Amino acid sequence: MPRGERNLQADSVTPAPRGWLDSIRPYLERAPVAAFLLGVSSGFPYAMIGATLTTRLAQDGIDKKTVTAFTLAFLVYNLKPLWSWVVDGVRLPVLGRAGQRVSWIILAAVLVMAAVANLALQDPKADIYQTAIAAILVGFAGATFDIVIDAYRIETLKPAQLGIGSGMSQYGWRIGSAGAGALALYLAARHGWGAAYLACALFALPAVVAALWLGEPDRHRDPARRKGGSAIIQSIIGPFVEFFQREGALLVLLFVLVHKIGDTLANLTFRLLFDDLGYTNDEIALYDVGIGFWAYLIGIFVGGILYSRMGMKRSVLVSLILMAVSNFSFAALAAVGHSNWGMAGAIGFENFASGIGGVVVVAYFSALCDLRFTAAHYALISSAASIVGRFVTGTTAGGLIESFGYVQFYLLTTAAAVPGILLFWWMMRTGLVDLSVGSAGKVEGVDEKATPG
Repeated sequence: MPRGERNLQADSVTPAPRGWLDSIRPYLERAPVAAFLLGVSSGFPYAMIGATLTTRLAQDGIDKKTVTAFTLAFLVYNLKPLWSWVVDGVRLPVLGRAGQRVSWIILAAVLVMAAVANLALQDPKADIYQTAIAAILVGFAGATFDIVIDAYRIETLKPAQLGIGSGMSQYGWRIGSAGAGALALYLAARHGWGAAYLACALFALPAVVAALWLGEPDRHRDPARRKGGSAIIQSIIGPFVEFFQREGALLVLLFVLVHKIGDTLANLTFRLLFDDLGYTNDEIALYDVGIGFWAYLIGIFVGGILYSRMGMKRSVLVSLILMAVSNFSFAALAAVGHSNWGMAGAIGFENFASGIGGVVVVAYFSALCDLRFTAAHYALISSAASIVGRFVTGTTAGGLIESFGYVQFYLLTTAAAVPGILLFWWMMRTGLVDLSVGSAGKVEGVDEKATPG
């Protein structure tokens, strides 16, 4: 088959905007605004068992080993593919009349609020084990909330809105996690941790508002025509069967697995580098937290515009290159030594590139989903995208730094990003990027094979 016919050109269903104002206007459309609200609710449970809980335990006099052990609650997020099929295949009684996605968002919101309220009622000094169980329950409820929120976001956004919607969702996630964390600290100082957690539980409501505002997604598809047990079985095995029947599925999976290895390897070690270079806590707070935060937000915004103007394939390729170069900037910083300008530039560029990549790569992963298995597909893809990088980082990063030093280590992380770049470029050239796109990334009624390249 000629390459022109093989190219489904998922990008071409999105006409290029004629001006920058046309790129900004989509941020104000209903579905992207709803994606922002969904992101707010998605981010806050993570904050409740992250820095907020760490601060609470420390203030209660819990020893450091026990405090750090509470990070194991985050492992629940990595296990969400184990039950993501439930969100696709199980219809809720009574509440299910509101629609599969809307009903699950309401249920998950209630579960999150109940779990956070339960954590609020715990006394770590009296029973640390009960507090640990409560934190794990927040993680489970939050991961379930993420599953249905991701599915709802993908199914309410049109293919042309996936980039903008991903950016708005990440804006919401940042605001939800930071806002809940800040509110908890403010209220805890005045009314105690119990009141603080109970108040933060209200951050689950924006997602419910978004679901009731937009209603059931028009693009949602049931996993099977028949109901009951057959639908559940189809929900479990269907996502795997459908994905691996696609042309080039193994190469797409390989890209998902390897594309972030270099970035993940580098990110874990930044604070080690800063400490060894002699940066003070104030300098780290100013450059890493301050400049990095705003650079990331700008990157998210630019990523949405690039996706809209350049299309999915080219914007993903550009983002992969930028993220690789950002690793190289830390090799330069390590070579130069203590330099405030160098740190500001490296941190700013790294967060800017990550913001862009977070939008366009997430948009591509969203487009890979089949609308019959959106929840399961995205849970599987997002988990696969981080599992290799986290494993390699946890087992080798420290040893590599001790063996080769920071400069060579960051050069190695830059090189580790190259295979993902080359693989995606080859997938673009052969048309596999377009062929790999699921129904979530295609416009219904458009004959993609006939679409000009």
